[in-house]
Formats: sequence, structure tokens, C-alpha cells
Amino acid sequence: MFRGQYDHTLDAKGRVSLPARFREVLSEESSPAADRVILTRTFQKCLVLYPFKQWTEFEERIRSLPQFDPAVQRLKRVYIAGAIECSLDKHGRILVPASMREFADLSRDVVWVGQLETVELWSQLRWQNAVDEALEDPKGLAQAMADLGL
Repeated sequence: MFRGQYDHTLDAKGRVSLPARFREVLSEESSPAADRVILTRTFQKCLVLYPFKQWTEFEERIRSLPQFDPAVQRLKRVYIAGAIECSLDKHGRILVPASMREFADLSRDVVWVGQLETVELWSQLRWQNAVDEALEDPKGLAQAMADLGL
């Protein structure tokens, strides 16, 4: 499971280290594709990293949906069309393509955010804004906890 948040820095070539704890989670996968990940866009101007196995399972779920449904088509245009396969280099870094850095407004300071099965990559400023926005709705957060029985 991916959890926690980690501040990192993009280098001049657009490479960023995946946090050591997240690399450990990937290496716990016993598949030969443990060093391969998928990076894609999302609806919140951040990027999402999927372990390769979870990504292929996600693709299978997408295939099972009605392909002429406009919502499914929009989902595919953002998630599937925006996806690239990346490999971690020997230093645990991935190269974030320029188009993806531009999409998510990634510059030097970035934040990796664990989301259980996936990891999000945010600009530091956008991440702080997203957290602040979530905290503006304490009743919604409390309802989500209640829905979980907590």
C-alpha cells in the first residue's frame, strides 16, 4: 500500500526520485514488471503513477465498460491516452515528459502522495491548495468517515 506524502525535487531533465518507501512497495510485487510503472494524467491537474500490474487490471475494467458511453470515452481520453510506461532508473528516478510536467504545472518542488493502490505526483503549490480545499469541508470529511463506520 502506498501512503504518506514526500517532498521531492525535479531535476533540470525532468527526472524525479520515487520515495524509497514507494520503491519498496513496488519491489514487494513478485512480478518481473515491478520496476515498470504507468504515469498518467488525472482530472485534478496532477499525475497518477500505477504499478504495472494495477494498471493492466484498470485497463481490463475500462474494456468491460460500454465503449460508446460519452463518459467512458472522456475517461479514456484523459487516462488511457495520457498514459506512458516508465521504468525506474538505477537511482530510483523516473523521467516525467515535458507535456506531463506542463499539464500538472510541475516545476522544481513536487510532492508524491500515496493513495493506497496508486501514487499521485503534484506540484507543491497545487497539493497544498488541494489539502486546504478538502479541509474547508469538515462536514464532508466527517460524513466520509461515518460512511466507513468510523
